[in-house]
Amino acid sequence: MARDGAVEVHLYGKLRRAAERQETEGDSVARVPIRDGATIADVLASLGVSLAETSNLFLNGQLSLPARPVHPGDRLGVFPNDMSLLYKWYFAKKG
Repeated sequence: MARDGAVEVHLYGKLRRAAERQETEGDSVARVPIRDGATIADVLASLGVSLAETSNLFLNGQLSLPARPVHPGDRLGVFPNDMSLLYKWYFAKKG
């Protein structure tokens, strides 16, 4: 069953290619409609981004696993595998 809603996906580095607008300065954001039970991995697959291309996934500011469920209105930050260490300077670690 389709839900009325989408996840806002902020793409960084080489993954900007999957965004509607590919800004070199500012945000490269894609809005992805989701279905009941969708996960981060599902969102990435719908954008054509493989898990092997990613390093750090942040759902609503929390470092997350690909199997974590997503909900309408969520914000997903996706960093590529060549930026795997940069997140610790920009995001607080959530336990």
